[in-house]
Amino acid sequence: MSFSVNTNTSAAIALQYLTATQGQLAQTQSHINSGLKVANARDDGAVYAIAQNQRGQVAGYTAVINSINNATSSVDVALSAGQSISDLLIQLKTKALAAADSSLDTASRQALNANFTALRDQITTIVSNAVFNGFNLVNGSTNQITALASADGTRRITTAAQNLKLSGAIVTVKSTATISTQAKASTLVATIQTSLTNVNSALAKLSSGAAKFSIQATFAQKLSDTLTAGIGNLVDANLAQESATLQALQVKQQLGVQALSIANQGPQTILSLFR
Repeated sequence: MSFSVNTNTSAAIALQYLTATQGQLAQTQSHINSGLKVANARDDGAVYAIAQNQRGQVAGYTAVINSINNATSSVDVALSAGQSISDLLIQLKTKALAAADSSLDTASRQALNANFTALRDQITTIVSNAVFNGFNLVNGSTNQITALASADGTRRITTAAQNLKLSGAIVTVKSTATISTQAKASTLVATIQTSLTNVNSALAKLSSGAAKFSIQATFAQKLSDTLTAGIGNLVDANLAQESATLQALQVKQQLGVQALSIANQGPQTILSLFR
């Protein structure tokens, strides 16, 4: 081995190892700080690309779940309106049956009719107010409500609207119906019963639509959770392992510094040759 003040091979080698250790230490610290072993494309381009694609899928399913939740809320509002209308129809039937009694005096019939018309008009109020996010599924303004069913937006699920307005195909009671006479009241009993049957059938259809949305939302959430777990498997750092690696690298760093210090002392021995 030659002695030279111009070339210190030992110091160069020690510096190379120390630099490598410093790089590994910085990488490990980055893993610990971010919790990710692949935080960007520079860490592992292929894994990062896969993870980003999966993150896009998760974002898509987030939009799907939001869309389904909005549609579900609209259906829930329609169901609440339908249930209230069903209750009102039962009350209307009771009033009509009472007014069909030919023995009623004029004052009693007028009182029943006033109560009947108030309940009848309440149906119109309920139908008008059954709105969520701009959608009203019971006033005939729309035929159906649609929600996203896939992360790419190509598939959708729908639920049909139910028109519960007075004088309609479901609620056949006219908006001008009264029980001011015994004959009118007798005729309305059957009409109200038909409307009640129709409304309950419409409620069953709306309920089926709500169940369909709920099932799809649950499925979309499970897919999102599975994808998120998969992304974690790809990019998440094992912090227990990283902790052990950090301690090992810190020891290597200290040893590297000592080795470089020893190597740098080499040229000092040359001075002893010239004493």
